[in-house]
Amino acid sequence: MEQKKSELREWMKAIVVAVLLAGGIRYFIFAPIIVDGQSMMPTLHDHDRMIVNKLSYKIGTPHRFDIIVFHAEEGKDYIKRVIGLPGDHIEYKNDTLYINGKPYEEPYLEEYKKQVVDGPLTEPFTLEEITGRKTVPEGYLFVMGDNRRFSKDSRHIGFIPMDKVVGKASIIYWPLSDARIVK
Repeated sequence: MEQKKSELREWMKAIVVAVLLAGGIRYFIFAPIIVDGQSMMPTLHDHDRMIVNKLSYKIGTPHRFDIIVFHAEEGKDYIKRVIGLPGDHIEYKNDTLYINGKPYEEPYLEEYKKQVVDGPLTEPFTLEEITGRKTVPEGYLFVMGDNRRFSKDSRHIGFIPMDKVVGKASIIYWPLSDARIVK
């Protein structure tokens, strides 16, 4: 009888440790997210399930074109692409991104640009026109969805404070047919 109690106690300890470990990993390091909407098409699809690396920006900083998850003012999380970093001057003209006066290619948009026949995928703008600032302020990011015509992003909600960034999203794990690392 004593041996069964001891064995049960060991099993209970193992289960408690496993639950605490899983909870700690989910809360501090990785978390699942479900893409909600079409704003990141064609890169991400509605209902794609992804892993968010929460640790990535605790030990590093975002890079241009990273796909990030952040807390939006509406009380929900958004997933968008980093376009502007602190100090950057952003401009779009002739469907081309210019950062600090230099044109940048956006290969993730090429497929979409070919499908658009009624104007540019990204309407022309300057950072100053839409935010009143010439550059992205320190501690903030300028983000956009890949589906430029149907994305609520920094053009509408403004700069994203770094302390609102949850982490980097780069792995789709569901549906299995779409499982991949995204860039």
